[in-house]
Amino acid sequence: MPKQRDVVAAGILVRDNRVLLCHRSASRRWYPSVWDLPGGHVEANETAGAALIRELREELTVEVVEPPSECLFHVATDEVDIKVWLITEWQGTPENAAPDEHDNIAWFTEDQAMSLLLAHASYPSLIVDALRLATS
Repeated sequence: MPKQRDVVAAGILVRDNRVLLCHRSASRRWYPSVWDLPGGHVEANETAGAALIRELREELTVEVVEPPSECLFHVATDEVDIKVWLITEWQGTPENAAPDEHDNIAWFTEDQAMSLLLAHASYPSLIVDALRLATS
C-alpha cells in the first residue's frame, strides 16, 4: 500500500526585517538539528489554514488569523505537500512552547539566515522573498 503524503502548513513570521526560525531538536526523527519554519502536520478533517493557526499556537503561543487561501510558497512531492504563508501580524510574544520539537527559536536577518543549516533547499529564496514582501 502506498504511503500517504504528509501535508504540512508553516508560517514565515517576519518582524523588524527579521525572520523567526525554530531549531529542530537533535532527537527529531525527520530533519534533526536544522533550522525550520514553525508549523506542522495538517490533521484529518482540518484545513491547512486551521492547522497553521493551531500549530503556531502550540509551538509559539501566538495567535494569528486564518491566512488567505493563496499561500506564499507551495511544494508538493510524492512524500510531502507543504504550504507556507507569510505572517506579519500576530498576538502574543513568540516563545518556544514545544521544547521536545525545537531546542531553540530565534530571529534572524537575511544575512544571518543564509549562513544556517536550513530544513529545505528552497528556504533561502523563500526567506529573501518574505523579507522583501513584508517591507514593501
